[in-house]
Amino acid sequence: MTGQLITPDLRRWIIEQAEAGHGADAVLAAMMASGWEEGVALSALEEVMVERVSQAQAGTGRVPDVAAEGVSEVWAHDKSVKILVQMRNPRVVVFGDFLSLQECQELIDLAKPRMTRSQTVVNATGGSEVNEARTSQGMFFGWGENELCARIEARIAALVNWPVENGEGIQILRYAPGAEYKPHFDYFDPSQPGSAAILKRGGQRVGTVVMYLNTPEVGGATTFPDAGIDVHAVAGQAVFFAYGLPHPSTKTLHGGAPVKEGEKWVATKWLRERAFE
Repeated sequence: MTGQLITPDLRRWIIEQAEAGHGADAVLAAMMASGWEEGVALSALEEVMVERVSQAQAGTGRVPDVAAEGVSEVWAHDKSVKILVQMRNPRVVVFGDFLSLQECQELIDLAKPRMTRSQTVVNATGGSEVNEARTSQGMFFGWGENELCARIEARIAALVNWPVENGEGIQILRYAPGAEYKPHFDYFDPSQPGSAAILKRGGQRVGTVVMYLNTPEVGGATTFPDAGIDVHAVAGQAVFFAYGLPHPSTKTLHGGAPVKEGEKWVATKWLRERAFE
């Protein structure tokens, strides 16, 4: 077939498939099986996904976001937070003075007795396991488990305009010298069989907040390979990034670079589409 056009009906169909939870590879295969040329199918898929990400990041309510146009500070629940850097595509915002040094130390002290080897999600089953790609130690606080966590969760909710209940519990991670987390995406791949069980607990992940609890001596930056930026770990600062689709076009591939000297402590908050159960 030649001269195929990307029609409005085709765009609507692709959106319907994405909203039904079908992965990009499955949608592409279905299009080619229906007679679409691979190049046209890929172009249509990319066009629709980029458009949806742009709409989400423009504030249509599909993903959390920071209302910080033209300002250097915003009020977040109980304190003023500085806007140090912000990008549009990918949507990445770096905050200063997000946590006080006292709050950082309190989180570390509360977490220390409960630290174990960090695990990663197993897409095939929906469970979790120890993985050589992630060499940190970690633990989870329950949602609103204590006054400190509840205060930080309310601060995040106000800052990124997202309901408190649409967030997972805060995770604390410790990276010893040499520890790292290789580049990955935070969303759950809808094409994997284990994702269905995970998504029942609050839908897809749509945003991440990484809070730095200390400043490593050397190394430990949060890297975004597709965007070409590194966010250095500085105590009290945080980085937020949003992803409107579970697809690499969001450019939110990220990782924790190896800690070369000292150690790194971070607190991570993942945001879901709906209330997390």
